[in-house]
Amino acid sequence: MELRQLQYALQIAIDKNFSRAAEKLHIAQPSLSQQLSKLEKEIGVLLFQRTTNSVEVTHAGSLFVDKAQAILDMVEQLKREMDDISQMRKGKLVVGSLPITGAHVLPFVLPVFQSRYPEIEITLMEETTANLEHFTANGQIDISLLSLPLLDESLTYQPLIEEEIMLALPRQHRLVEASQHGQIDIEDLRDEPFIALKKGQGFRQITLELCQHAGFAPNIVFESSNIETVQSLVAAGMGIAFVPHMVSRGGWSQLAPAYLSLKQRPTRTLVIAYRKGRYLSKAVEAFMNTFREIMEMQWETEVRQLRPNDSEGS
Repeated sequence: MELRQLQYALQIAIDKNFSRAAEKLHIAQPSLSQQLSKLEKEIGVLLFQRTTNSVEVTHAGSLFVDKAQAILDMVEQLKREMDDISQMRKGKLVVGSLPITGAHVLPFVLPVFQSRYPEIEITLMEETTANLEHFTANGQIDISLLSLPLLDESLTYQPLIEEEIMLALPRQHRLVEASQHGQIDIEDLRDEPFIALKKGQGFRQITLELCQHAGFAPNIVFESSNIETVQSLVAAGMGIAFVPHMVSRGGWSQLAPAYLSLKQRPTRTLVIAYRKGRYLSKAVEAFMNTFREIMEMQWETEVRQLRPNDSEGS
């Protein structure tokens, strides 16, 4: 059994098509079929059921592919560890991110990181919370930018920042005019229509839990997979929404909703998540350090701009 055969089997399982898999592996399709047959003969089980129109993974094939992914990931981690020992600055880093974080945080971090480490190649993957946890756990992603809690027990994390959760609502909403000191009690939102992210997005769960702790279930009238769409619907008067502080920059333009602090001052914790026991390369450590440094500086500036008079009213 050879490592390349593990790679071949894994690619076939992903594509469920010999032609596409061969193209991505840069080999001829007959060679791919020959190598797979050789592998199946060696291990004595059928990994894939072939028909004229499809390729399906067998039960044995599913187990084999999971183990192959783990082995290939271990080999890759060994290479990275040896590269670090030899003090190589080159490397590749796969970073997972929620769309919210990718749009509002990474533009501050990536230019600084690339200027400091120009020979480290970064690949970004934007996915839902559930998918990011899955890909990070199986080694397809090195680290992911997520918010707590993490559901996959095979993951661990390092905290980055504690971020306040704001209330977004139409600019002409009665609560904007009635609010004092820009604060609203979550209990006052019981009868309001909510706009939320779709299932699978971590911030949707935060919305549900905040309302649950206040004693009610939110009346969700619209859902979106994009936080910018959520805000646009709020601005159009379709409902209200909880949003992370990072999206409220420039929130008092005429085309944006209004943003108010909540009396409870709820927060979410942004973390860098990775698989337990995974070797953290120097590229990963450099990225985490840069991320933490830039975001701490950015957050101090944002908080001062958002609540310049807090100290006077306290």
